[in-house]
Amino acid sequence: MQTLDKSLEHSLDNLLVIAGRTFRSRLMTGTGKYRNFDEMRQSITASGCEIVTVAVRRVQTNAPGHEGLAEALDWTRIWMLPNTAGCQTAEDAIRVARLGREMAKLLGQEDNNFVKLEVIPDPKYLLPDPIGTLQAAETLVNEGFAVLPYINADPLLAKRLEDVGCVTVMPLGSPIGSGQGLRNAANIQIIIENATVPVVVDAGIGTPSEAAQAMEMGADALLINTAIAQAQNPVAMARAMNLATQAGRLAHLAGRIPIKAYASASSPITGTVTG
Repeated sequence: MQTLDKSLEHSLDNLLVIAGRTFRSRLMTGTGKYRNFDEMRQSITASGCEIVTVAVRRVQTNAPGHEGLAEALDWTRIWMLPNTAGCQTAEDAIRVARLGREMAKLLGQEDNNFVKLEVIPDPKYLLPDPIGTLQAAETLVNEGFAVLPYINADPLLAKRLEDVGCVTVMPLGSPIGSGQGLRNAANIQIIIENATVPVVVDAGIGTPSEAAQAMEMGADALLINTAIAQAQNPVAMARAMNLATQAGRLAHLAGRIPIKAYASASSPITGTVTG
């Protein structure tokens, strides 16, 4: 098994490539909702992730619980994914994305043009605005950003965003922080089948089994925050999500057996003793 793991680890198919940048881990995490920085740091390490998303507004304004967040992590080892959380319009998201790019530069990532695009006018269900997201994505792509848009599981919107130059699409499994799992599995499957950019399932995953399920479907990566940060033991949950992401990916590469309506004996019938 160790030999198989090493083989897969170094195979091109097991590397996540976003905007020409290569990552070994297919699990992304966040920095919100942790009880303290120490728990956050330990959880991020346990998750094995290489991409961590940070809400630009929280860092810029030093919101309660986020003072010193930019200095709390080693950005020489982790790729920052600034996000536009809290933005309700395309114009607002564009402004915050520009701030995020400057923030990444200040932390030593001079070539970091990544932005997780969120345009969310709905305060109750936190569902992304498809029109505002597309408008902001077009502008940001033209400004040289590598745009990772957070969207409803809408296959047509996913294709439009890909067409305008987004480097991933990030459909939600279910509403942010809800822990409802993959309520949109059928549409996510369509997005996966038609995308030529990485598909990152973002939001709603609550358990490692759901993380594995998303990867088994063929998702390229996952972004999980609340399920880790709000777990009774975030560090243990981070490790569990890490293992589940790897297991789901390996299962996808291995290829599952067909589902049948009837039984199929594990042992061959030929050569059995009959009397």
